[in-house]
Amino acid sequence: MKKPIFAYFMAATMLSASMVATSQDASAQSNYDAQFVDYPSYAGDDLEMRVDKSGTHFKLWSPKADKVNLHLYNDGRTGEAYKTIAMTFNSTDGTWSASVAEQLYGKFYTFQIEQGGKLYAETPGVWAKAVGVNGKRAAIIDFANTDPEGWTEDRGPKVDYFTDVIIYEMHHRDMSVHTNSGIANKGKFLALTEEGVRSLNGEKTGIDHLKELGITHVHILPSYDYNSVDETQLPSNVYNWGYDPMNYNTPEGSYSTNPSDPETRIREMKEMIKALHDAGIGVILDVVYNHTAENDGSNFHLTAPGYYHRHWENGNYGDASGCGNETASDRQQMRNYIINSTKYWVNEYHIDGFRFDLMAIHDIETMNQVAAELKKIDPRIFVYGEGWTCGDSPLKVEKRALKEHVSQMSGIAVFSDDLRDAVKGHYSNAADRGFASGKPGNEETVKIGIVAATAHPQVDYSKGQNSKFPYAASPQMIVNYVSCHDDLCLTDKLRLSMPDATDAERMAVAKLAQTVVFTSQGTPFMFCGEEIFRDKKGIHNTYNQPDHVNAIDWNLKATNKDQFNYYKGLIALRKAHPAFRMPTAEMIAKHIVFDKIDSEKQPNLIAYSLVDNANGDSWKEIKVVLNGAATAQEVKIKKGDWMIVAQDGKICPEGQLGTTKGGKITVAPYSALIIARTK
Repeated sequence: MKKPIFAYFMAATMLSASMVATSQDASAQSNYDAQFVDYPSYAGDDLEMRVDKSGTHFKLWSPKADKVNLHLYNDGRTGEAYKTIAMTFNSTDGTWSASVAEQLYGKFYTFQIEQGGKLYAETPGVWAKAVGVNGKRAAIIDFANTDPEGWTEDRGPKVDYFTDVIIYEMHHRDMSVHTNSGIANKGKFLALTEEGVRSLNGEKTGIDHLKELGITHVHILPSYDYNSVDETQLPSNVYNWGYDPMNYNTPEGSYSTNPSDPETRIREMKEMIKALHDAGIGVILDVVYNHTAENDGSNFHLTAPGYYHRHWENGNYGDASGCGNETASDRQQMRNYIINSTKYWVNEYHIDGFRFDLMAIHDIETMNQVAAELKKIDPRIFVYGEGWTCGDSPLKVEKRALKEHVSQMSGIAVFSDDLRDAVKGHYSNAADRGFASGKPGNEETVKIGIVAATAHPQVDYSKGQNSKFPYAASPQMIVNYVSCHDDLCLTDKLRLSMPDATDAERMAVAKLAQTVVFTSQGTPFMFCGEEIFRDKKGIHNTYNQPDHVNAIDWNLKATNKDQFNYYKGLIALRKAHPAFRMPTAEMIAKHIVFDKIDSEKQPNLIAYSLVDNANGDSWKEIKVVLNGAATAQEVKIKKGDWMIVAQDGKICPEGQLGTTKGGKITVAPYSALIIARTK
């Protein structure tokens, strides 16, 4: 049975470079590291197992093992090994090898090392690409049998710039498990292959809902084989986000219809990906290479004890993940692993991007190599991550892939906590309000988000709450959001921070918050179900909460149809107008002009123009006015023939809400005004 996840508080204690208070001397790690200096590395793609005409071949990297045995099994979970083979060591590259002159399809295997007089537990190794139920034994399968029809021709959507991407973050169970989803394969990969599904009140759900909404990419929470759900007890419907990695290179069995069949989970995940690609939607995987579900019991430790994890000088595990350990990306074999694992997901599963959990635990050089290698395969692959840690690390601050260091990375983006906290209120204080919910003093930080943390002559970074300098060299380095899977979702945040408001007022605030996100430069990101005002019962981190907390109630789509239509309109507006998705910092500085507003007299008011057909836009000028105050506010618009695109909580991407000649215009409380002119 899989063990429970470590206490998960990923965002609750995030640390950026400006916040790190080093509690231990990171330079002292060098003495501990010395024992690994002479470890050879191996970059070949044949680690673990391969089958060819001559038979089945096994290879394990374990440079300091004294002995390694290969165990072969008939079953993926029970029974004794029917054969044990002593593997042969190659001191040059640190690998152990064994071959069987037979194609062992349908069989299972484990490795077991002996080192320093200790016999370690059996492990499927770190490179298992197929596993039996609960992932304790690796499986030998013919991957050609897992490809759906048309797989060879399968491709993700074309992306010219990462600012063209619109991300929708989802969990397999959240999207489909509710009784009113209309989906047959609830909580499964196959849920997103079902077309024509409807809720009980006739609204589109599943993949049809995604197409209707208009997003370009889904970001799927961890889908590799993780540790906390017992795949033999699926009727119990145990829920987890999956941030407790076990086998990084094979899909999670609980999302398949038959976890005991190693081919099923692989085939069904590919079927899901192909269905999304056929719908014009890219697939981004949430990857968690920064820590393992177990410490000494992890597959990494059981193959090369001590090597793959960071430790302090006293031998204690580093714990920048907040989950008990952290991996050592700065060691060559771990770096090779991350690079080759992501490449494998692209080549075998046609993945379009990766979201790196707690990316700052990894070193800058590793992340740069990951992005470079992936873009050799496909330059459209989008790599982004959390530019922070959950605690201090033995890795020196200057080497961490932090948000503040994103300009040292190429082809990588980071989440903007600047815009997130300024718009809705700080993540750590449920009662705290933000710009969109009536709290003054956040205007300049919101502007930092609007220009995607790039240098702009009208943005005063000294007034920024989270960042004090323009850390992004390009808007393609920034992902803007107000809510995601962890901490309070937007609905719950607004209910707790605006206790005296009605849900109608909170929905107005939500519309305004997302208007900031979708009209800002950078890449917009939204959490699944926010478009229909879903909640999670006021619980911050629901990683192990039951379905009744996490599942999206699809009846809300009919109840809150106006909310859905607004989100849909925002997405359509952004897709239709390149002014909102400029690809360079220079363009932003040139084409965004902020109005001069006295925040003492008009708090919670921001107005700016996108001028001179920004980024080749068909509209000469677009005016965006954001009123986060609880009262109406007046703005002055220069004279001209303006189309009204958004006003009073309504939106029409074609600009057909009406017209105005400019002059003084009143903007309703908690709302946005967007107008445009063609000449």
